[in-house]
Amino acid sequence: MSRGSGVPGYWYGGKAPPPHARLLSGVYGALTGLRRDLYRRGLLRARHPGCPVVVVGNLVAGGSGKTPMTIALVERLRAAGWTPGVASRGYGRAEAGRPAWVEAGTDPALGGDEPVLIAARTGVPVRVDADRVAAARDLVARGCDIVVCDDGLQHYRLARDLEIEVIDGRRRYGNGHLLPAGPLREPPGRGESCHFRVLNVGSDPDLSAGFGEWPMWLEPADARPLTGGRPRPLAAYSGQRVHAVAGIGDPERFFSMLRGHGIAVVPHAFPDHHRYQADDLRFGSDLPVLLTEKDAVKCAALAGERWYSVGIDARLPEAFWVALLGRLPTRSSRPAQAP
Repeated sequence: MSRGSGVPGYWYGGKAPPPHARLLSGVYGALTGLRRDLYRRGLLRARHPGCPVVVVGNLVAGGSGKTPMTIALVERLRAAGWTPGVASRGYGRAEAGRPAWVEAGTDPALGGDEPVLIAARTGVPVRVDADRVAAARDLVARGCDIVVCDDGLQHYRLARDLEIEVIDGRRRYGNGHLLPAGPLREPPGRGESCHFRVLNVGSDPDLSAGFGEWPMWLEPADARPLTGGRPRPLAAYSGQRVHAVAGIGDPERFFSMLRGHGIAVVPHAFPDHHRYQADDLRFGSDLPVLLTEKDAVKCAALAGERWYSVGIDARLPEAFWVALLGRLPTRSSRPAQAP
C-alpha cells in the first residue's frame, strides 16, 4: 500500500541522475539564475506591502519542516505583541488561480493542506494566492502588522525584511543537483544570503547544526482522535503495532519519530500533498491509525474510530528568537501600513 515519497530515487540516493535530467537541470539553472539577477539589478521590481515581511522557505523541492517553523514563528511574534498573518500559495489546491481566505474548517482541496493546518493551529488570518504580494497586501488591509510568507524564498516579487531557510537535517540538499536532476530549486550557496538558517534535526540525537545554523527540534504532541474525543499521550501506543500514514516531504521522519517512542510502525508513505481516497486507507487489519497533522486535515471525512492525528511542535533555542526579534523594528518604529 505504500506509495513512497514521490521523488526520483537518485535525488537522495547514490545513483547518478540520467543524462536528460542533467541537461534540463542546466537549462533550469540558467533560467532561474537569470531571474534572480534581474531582481538583484532592479530590472524586475520587488513590491513591499508596507509592513515587515518574514519569509520562511527552503532550497529543495518538497518538505523540510517549513510548516512547523511557520507555526512556531507566528506564535512567537504574537507573544511579542505583533499581529501576524500568513501568506501562502496553497500548493495543490483546486482553483489555484483564485485567492481565498483560509480558516480551520476550510476544505483542504480549496485552501491547501498546509494553510488549513496553519490556520487551525494558530488562528491568525491566512491568505492563499499565487501572487504573494497581493496576499500580503490583503493581510495588511485586514489589520496584520507583520506578514509571514510560507514557502516564499523563491517568490522574489515580494520584497522581504527577513529570510529563514529551513534545511532537512537528514537529507540536506540531496545529490546537490538542481531540478530535475536533483531536489534543488536554487544552488546551495543561495542559503548563505538568508538571515537565518534553521536545521530541522527532528528528534534525531545524532544530528547537530553546523556553523551558522540554528537547530530546530520537533516534539510530538498528544494523539487527537479525528472523530472527536479526548487526546491520548503518544506513550499509550508504546509496544503496540499501528498503521502510520504520512504524505509529507520525508515520510520516514514521521515513522522514525513513532519508532523512537517504542511504537511498532506499519508504514504507509504517500507523496507530499497527496489527495486521499478511501481505497488509499484500507489497510486490511484493525489497528490504530496514526497520521501526521497535515494528512489528518485531509482525512477527517474518511476517518474511523481509532484514527488519530499526531501534531508536531517546533522548538528552537531562545537565543534564536532573541536574534530574530532583534532584527525587526520596535513597536514604536514600525513602518506605516500601505493603503
